[in-house]
Amino acid sequence: MKLRGILPTALAIASGILVLAGYFFAIDVLGEIRLTLIGWAVIVAAFAVFAGLVNLLMVHVNKIRQREKGMAYSLILIAALIVTFLIGLTGPETPTVSFIFNSFQLPVETSLMALLAVTLAVAGIRLLRRHLNLLSILFLATALVVLLGTAPLPYLGMIPYSDWLRSQIAQVLAAGGARGILLGVALGTLTTGLRILFGADRPYGGDNG
Repeated sequence: MKLRGILPTALAIASGILVLAGYFFAIDVLGEIRLTLIGWAVIVAAFAVFAGLVNLLMVHVNKIRQREKGMAYSLILIAALIVTFLIGLTGPETPTVSFIFNSFQLPVETSLMALLAVTLAVAGIRLLRRHLNLLSILFLATALVVLLGTAPLPYLGMIPYSDWLRSQIAQVLAAGGARGILLGVALGTLTTGLRILFGADRPYGGDNG
């Protein structure tokens, strides 16, 4: 291992061991070190978000300078970002911030969810045309049951048992699948953390092992 890769690896391993030790051993010094390291990580993450924000601004500023297609949307994005940032400095619970969220962000998110429902229905129909099998039929049937159980039909109201079927699909089948995915993500994150802790992977500047 080269010398320039030893220091980052040693710091990463030492930081990981100290944080883990602060959780497992009730020692005041280890607890203080753990909190300090976590605080540093939060600060680094905040600077990473700020760097991403600056990069976003630079990309859209370059689009406006070069008069690329869609520059009007870039201008609107920059203006909205600056205005929202300045208003947000007054506090996250102010009436102005709540008004912006309820008047702009919430309707946009609701519209995107409605568009997602239509997109799923169209995708299911195209899937039946190209690949007519049991899985595609189950996909389309599940999407239709969830849609019918969520919103009543005009002049007909709720279809009998549609709301019960939707709740069973959402709270049993979908929730079980989501928990399985989260368990897989947790195990993958744990494995990656252990590999970094033991120096097998070094994404922080050293040579990958």
